[in-house]
Amino acid sequence: MRSPLRYRLRKDRRGQTLVEFALILPIFVLLLLGIVDLGRAVYANNTIQNAAREAVRVAIVDQNVTVIEAEAIQQAVALGIDAGDVDVNFLDSDYTTGVCTTTPEVACIVEVEVRYAYTAATPVLGNLVGTINMAGSSRQPIESENVSTP
Repeated sequence: MRSPLRYRLRKDRRGQTLVEFALILPIFVLLLLGIVDLGRAVYANNTIQNAAREAVRVAIVDQNVTVIEAEAIQQAVALGIDAGDVDVNFLDSDYTTGVCTTTPEVACIVEVEVRYAYTAATPVLGNLVGTINMAGSSRQPIESENVSTP
């Protein structure tokens, strides 16, 4: 025969487990969503770095700024960047602005910078972290002089 006290203790423990689960669940979900947001941030950073690299690859053979910006935008289409987020600079071989800014020629350095403002998808984390400004840039020497028409 079962003791009524023993049955009552087991029933109370079930309630305790439910309360502990209810206290831990929000923290666990926040941690899980934080990991997802961190993954999104890494993806965004990788995407803008890749967009800058691909745009500078176009720029070393075609110095049309509109074409260079379009390539960067196409490579980062998932982030929704626009032409205002892409900077294209032509630098002298010593990385200063000079002759190459007016007439880019072979051996000048082309620099492409892509910027993106990342905000977390989770509202709680978004309020804690805020907006993170990311930038990816790449530099390469110009290999051939060509300014195409878009």
